Amino acid sequence: MEAILTSTALVALAEMGDKTQLLAMLLATRFRKPVPIILGILVATLANHFLAALVGHSVAGVLNQPWFRYAVAASFIAMAAWTLIPDTFDEDEPLKAPSRAGVFMTTLIAFFLVEMGDKTQVATVMLGARFDNVFAVTAGTTLGMMIANVPAVLFGDVLAKKVPMRALQIGAALLFLGLGLWMIADLQGWMG
Repeated sequence: MEAILTSTALVALAEMGDKTQLLAMLLATRFRKPVPIILGILVATLANHFLAALVGHSVAGVLNQPWFRYAVAASFIAMAAWTLIPDTFDEDEPLKAPSRAGVFMTTLIAFFLVEMGDKTQVATVMLGARFDNVFAVTAGTTLGMMIANVPAVLFGDVLAKKVPMRALQIGAALLFLGLGLWMIADLQGWMG
C-alpha cells in the first residue's frame, strides 16, 4: 500500500504545471472531446509508467548495493530541485488529429512521447527501484497522473487561473526531498 500511496502523491504533485499537464489542457481546448482524451492519457500513462517502473525495478534488483540505494536517494533529492523548474509548452505548435487516428490515438501517441524523459517518468523509474512491486508503482503513478490530468482536461481554463502552480511545485519538491532524506536515514540506520 505504501508504494501506491507514495507513487500517487509524488506523481500527482509533480505533474502540476508539468508539460504533460499543459499538453492535456491543450488537447482539451483544441479537440473539446474529453472522453477520448482522458482514455488516451490513461492508456499512454499505463504503458509508459509500467515500462519505467519495470526498468527501475530491474536495475534495483541487479544493483541492490548500498551505493545504488544512495544514488536512488540522491536522485529523489535531485528531483526535488528539478520539480521547482516550471515546464513550458509551445502552444503555437500546430496540433491536429490525424483523420484516420482520431483524438484518442493522437492523445495516446502525443502523451506517451511527451512523457519520455519527463519528471514523472524519471520519478516512476526511481519509485520502481525503491519499491518491490512494479504493479503497485504503476497503479500509483498512473492514478497520480489521472488525478492531475483529468481535471486539467475537464476544467483546464478555470484551473489555470485559480490554482497556485508554484505552491504545488514546492509541495512536490518537498515530497521528493523528504523521500530522498528518508531513504538516506534508513540506509544509515537512523530509522527504527
